[in-house]
Amino acid sequence: MGGLKGMAQMRPFNQGVQNQTVQPYRNPLRDSLAAATEALAYHPDSIDLRLKKSSWNIQLEQWEYAKDDLDKVLYIDPTNIAGLFYRAFVNDKMMRYNFARLDYQNLLTLVPGNFEAQLGLALLNQKDKHYTEAYDQINMLIEANPDSAVAFAARAGMEKERNMLETAAYDYQRAYELDTMNIDYLTNLLDLNLLLRRKKESRECLEALMYKGVRPSALKEFGIRLKKIKK
Repeated sequence: MGGLKGMAQMRPFNQGVQNQTVQPYRNPLRDSLAAATEALAYHPDSIDLRLKKSSWNIQLEQWEYAKDDLDKVLYIDPTNIAGLFYRAFVNDKMMRYNFARLDYQNLLTLVPGNFEAQLGLALLNQKDKHYTEAYDQINMLIEANPDSAVAFAARAGMEKERNMLETAAYDYQRAYELDTMNIDYLTNLLDLNLLLRRKKESRECLEALMYKGVRPSALKEFGIRLKKIKK
């Protein structure tokens, strides 16, 4: 947002708002949702409209409403790829892990090797504490997509959660090398280097984050942790 110019010369508040109509704040997402809902009243069997409506529900984190529409989509068209993917995502958010797993599996039957579905299934299994299955799946995904920063970062997250810190640091390093614009990868790598008490590598990550424009206040705690490393 641009700064206000000439604030010292502004008129008193009452003079500025007299005879003006105050416009209420409009939420574009909610406006789009309202439009899709209204259109569905006239076309209740439209799969495209239900998918659009569910996408707005998802962005507004209205999981139940999204699931209701996706259920209707898949009742009409059980092999709808978008419907299966979005419902798997929604079921995951609702902690309906078995239902989410089934949707991902059905999607992969229709589109074998789909990257997003494989990644979603691996992360779901990690969340549901199916650790061996999740790790096998993410390893297979990386083998098939060796240039995917997202896949390496996903595996690093799993490894960090399981306290496999050195391998997690390697994978975040690889993810960052593949996508050097991603601040999250670099921040996670910094955190792991600090946990591993790697002072030189931690300092390099910290300097790289500052060079990329991350505010010093956001890096303060990392700096404190770095100073506590003696070697």
